[in-house]
Amino acid sequence: MERWVQTCRRELLDRTLIWNQRHLLHALREFEQFYNTHRPHRGIANARPLRPLPTSVADPKQLEPLDIRRHDRLGGIVHEYHRAA
Repeated sequence: MERWVQTCRRELLDRTLIWNQRHLLHALREFEQFYNTHRPHRGIANARPLRPLPTSVADPKQLEPLDIRRHDRLGGIVHEYHRAA
């Protein structure tokens, strides 16, 4: 729990001006969703807590056509990166 609080403070609260309790709760909900579904964690293959382990890429030819797109959350404070379809 201490690690989550430190990460939340360092990555979100230190960079955000919170206006009121409603804004704080919205920011915390967004960050919690980002933390549990997208953000890689230290551990087995940088797995996300609520997602299965990613498949490994063994063929170098598969690395070339990757098209990565960025999605900003919370007004650009948090960035998510996804492969484009």
